[in-house]
Amino acid sequence: MTVPKFKKFNIEAYKPGKSKIQKLKKIIKLSANESALGMSPKALKIISNKKLKLEKYPDGKSELLRKEISKKYKCNKDKVICGAGSDEVIQMICQLFLNPKDEVVLPKYSFLMYRIYANIVGAKVVFAKETNYKISVAEIIKKVTTRTKIVFLANPNNPTGTYLTKKELLELRKKLNKNILLVVDDAYAEYMKNKDYKSGLDLFRNKENVFILRTFSKIFGLASLRVGWGYGSKKIINALNIIRPPFNVNQLAQMAAVESLKDSKFIEKSIKHNLIFAKKIKSFLEEYQIGSNDISANFLLLDFKRSRYSAKFFYEGLKKKGIILRATEDGYHIKNKLRLTIGSKNENLAFMNAAKTILG
Repeated sequence: MTVPKFKKFNIEAYKPGKSKIQKLKKIIKLSANESALGMSPKALKIISNKKLKLEKYPDGKSELLRKEISKKYKCNKDKVICGAGSDEVIQMICQLFLNPKDEVVLPKYSFLMYRIYANIVGAKVVFAKETNYKISVAEIIKKVTTRTKIVFLANPNNPTGTYLTKKELLELRKKLNKNILLVVDDAYAEYMKNKDYKSGLDLFRNKENVFILRTFSKIFGLASLRVGWGYGSKKIINALNIIRPPFNVNQLAQMAAVESLKDSKFIEKSIKHNLIFAKKIKSFLEEYQIGSNDISANFLLLDFKRSRYSAKFFYEGLKKKGIILRATEDGYHIKNKLRLTIGSKNENLAFMNAAKTILG
């Protein structure tokens, strides 16, 4: 039989953080930057409702969710688009803006889906160097050409945990050609309590040439339901709605997201938990000469250059004890480092106890 010809992509497929270990049933997964406290009790209550009519299609325009987003973040409902995770919104942005031979500039170490979706539509991905694993405004500007259409960045950045200050982010937008779309991914914005930081949404909500990404997969704990959103000019949102798949955000996801936004106490509890344990773990690992970034999001990038042990040794040792971290050589090609998600209290204590045994 003959298989009809299809496109071949020279793309390294996305590799998520591992979630299974052979022969072990109980796993502590600290590899995917998921919420330490799970989802809000309000969200859990609504999706546990047995009277849900799941045989009906969801609201294709996510009207109620967009209304709740605009209320929570004091922004215009008509400038919001919802997606099956912010991944889908990234994909739509690439489809809308990019043609073959157009260029996209990314920091060297950044969320993998930016490069993957840009490559799929035939654009050229150009990487800007980082300074000590921090995004460099100067290096991004160096890489811009007349073919540059989009600059993507996450702030704080995944997987490095570093961030651009308010001043640096404003400087970047000012130095970029006004015809280049700056996409700022605010995936971890809620965790940020650093005084010199401002989210992309706070800085650019009225800018026509900046597009903001947000997700319910991190602090809101709805990773499995796949729901995210984007914020941009009405012209961009209207164009995205033409190519947006119908009914792209399922009903459970919309309902859970709406309830999550209403639960401010739960969000504050999650932020406080993250700060307490990020400090504890960072301080604990420094005793073993394992460095990490300043506390920002809900993860740390562990650096083993001063340690007598390698990242691989530590990773494998933890795996034997049923604890999984993110190996940064996969996809990111960062050597001798690991990304550690801040987990629940019990998970964090189990990690530190295991680390004591492995590191002696």
